[in-house]
Amino acid sequence: QVQLVESGGGLVQAGGSLRLSCAASGSISNINRMGWYRRDPGKQRELVAVITSGGTTNYADSVKGRFTISRGNAKNTVYLQMNSLKPEDTAVYYCNANMVAAPYGYPMDYWGKGTLVTISP
Repeated sequence: QVQLVESGGGLVQAGGSLRLSCAASGSISNINRMGWYRRDPGKQRELVAVITSGGTTNYADSVKGRFTISRGNAKNTVYLQMNSLKPEDTAVYYCNANMVAAPYGYPMDYWGKGTLVTISP
């Protein structure tokens, strides 16, 4: 069974840093891209950052210059280094992966359960 497991959330003061991690496990054939989304209560889920298998990255305008997404050496992990955090970054952060995994033979989106990031003023 395919799983995405996030870690690294927590409570920090504004201006601080956090590093989120996500590991994909299961019968995975190929990972096309991995990324992070977030959802603040009462708001829609939004893309934070994404990285493709080729290493191309894309960021939300609100996090450019502050957040960095990267892949692990094993390619089934993704990290989000978050610096200069602001209270408006407070949200539940979800890991997402578009990948081919058993029993399906085509790419699908998979989601982690989310990790809470809280930034105090």
